[in-house]
Amino acid sequence: MLPAIRRFALPVLTATLAAGAGVFALWRWRRSARHDGHAAAFSNAETDPENFAQTRSAGPDAMRDPAARAWDEVDQASDESFPASDPPGY
Repeated sequence: MLPAIRRFALPVLTATLAAGAGVFALWRWRRSARHDGHAAAFSNAETDPENFAQTRSAGPDAMRDPAARAWDEVDQASDESFPASDPPGY
């Protein structure tokens, strides 16, 4: 019984490892193809090399992707106070 298990285990293990390596390589390739050179939070105007602190201006105009809905005053105040620990008092 033991030689039969050995005879089938090695090809199954090899095929599983090869499939996993293929999936990992595909994931890495797709991830690198989407990279456009700057962080997701920054608009194109916010990607100055001098921005060493990696901070962006507040508001929807400073975001890379367009807002899903129109911003109200609470959204604007939340974005302006982001690093603070307290949310706006609206």
